[in-house]
Amino acid sequence: MTQLHTEAAIRPYRIRIAEEELEDLRERLGRTRWPDDLPGTGWSRGVPVAYLKELAAYWANGYDWRKHEEELNRYPQFVTTIDGENVHFLHVRSPEPDALPLLLIHGWPGSVVEFLKVIGPLSDPRSHGGDPEQAFHLVIPSLPGHGFSGPIRRPGWTDGKVADALVELMRRLGYGRYGVQGGDIGAFIAPLMGRRAPENIVGIHVNAWVTFPSNDPAEMEDLTETEQARMAMFKKWNDDLMGYMHIQGTRPQTLSYGLADSPAGQLAWIVEKFKDWTDPAAELPEDAVDRDQLLTNVTVYWLTNTARSSANAYYERFHDPSMWAPKQRSAVPTGVAVFPTDVSIRRFAEKTETIVHWSEFARGGHFAAMEAPDLLVGDIRRFFAGLR
Repeated sequence: MTQLHTEAAIRPYRIRIAEEELEDLRERLGRTRWPDDLPGTGWSRGVPVAYLKELAAYWANGYDWRKHEEELNRYPQFVTTIDGENVHFLHVRSPEPDALPLLLIHGWPGSVVEFLKVIGPLSDPRSHGGDPEQAFHLVIPSLPGHGFSGPIRRPGWTDGKVADALVELMRRLGYGRYGVQGGDIGAFIAPLMGRRAPENIVGIHVNAWVTFPSNDPAEMEDLTETEQARMAMFKKWNDDLMGYMHIQGTRPQTLSYGLADSPAGQLAWIVEKFKDWTDPAAELPEDAVDRDQLLTNVTVYWLTNTARSSANAYYERFHDPSMWAPKQRSAVPTGVAVFPTDVSIRRFAEKTETIVHWSEFARGGHFAAMEAPDLLVGDIRRFFAGLR
């Protein structure tokens, strides 16, 4: 068998974590050497020690990985090799034969776990009070270097290369016509896929999408009150909340020693984002997302030892000249869902994408599939209803 045929093979996959690895996780959590913190500073300087101690204790003694491993294994999973790297994915076929194939793309610090609450309603709407004509066959990959795709072994995995790999994945699955949905980094990769395979992709739906103004001063004139508020949120993020990005984009290897060795460190690194980016009405991360689902997401990063390679994606992004190069306007129909923490501005988006659908919601946040799955599912259905 040639290497090409070997790489193109799609192999069944099942999550099987050895008990020794779970024991090691619990033991490491129990031996955490905790820092102190300054009284009265709350979350302003990062995750408070008292909060993380309590969450880590629950992770070690109350959280049941086996229960969530079983939940993940209820869905058919596979792995294939593309450009020398493994790509893991869930492939959930709808019982409706005419369902539209839909690729769901997570971001960082997300994983396939992010989509667990939307799989049923999207793939089998008949069983979830929906219209069977709005059903989707779902393909949910672990991005290269993330989760069960495992650590990447070669540099050069830019967003463009990931987009190429996902186009190839859909080709291997025999889908010549499909939709794409992505949030966070997925919201950048999805439009890149549209530019690479416009003849195959019927539409692109994004959330947690960052839109950027050009250098034209006229573009900033007459901003609405809502747009001004989003620009202010973007400035706050740029000034005060993007330290993680600079570290991952410049020194991911150095960061990885702490995250690969300390589960408490990995927990803090991810849970901070769930505090900063979830619905502002939520006081704590678990007020916005289910605590066990959040910990399952963190556990996937820990057990697969992908802190380094997932951070490496930011290094590639920072050092990819094409990332910020001018782009021709894509003709692929694009829909945008905007949640309270999102900074998407339509006039900026329309410079590069064909926006045909724009929704704004009063609840939810960056992790919409976890925080407001009903709103996200409804918006995906509405957007693709006219594109089938």
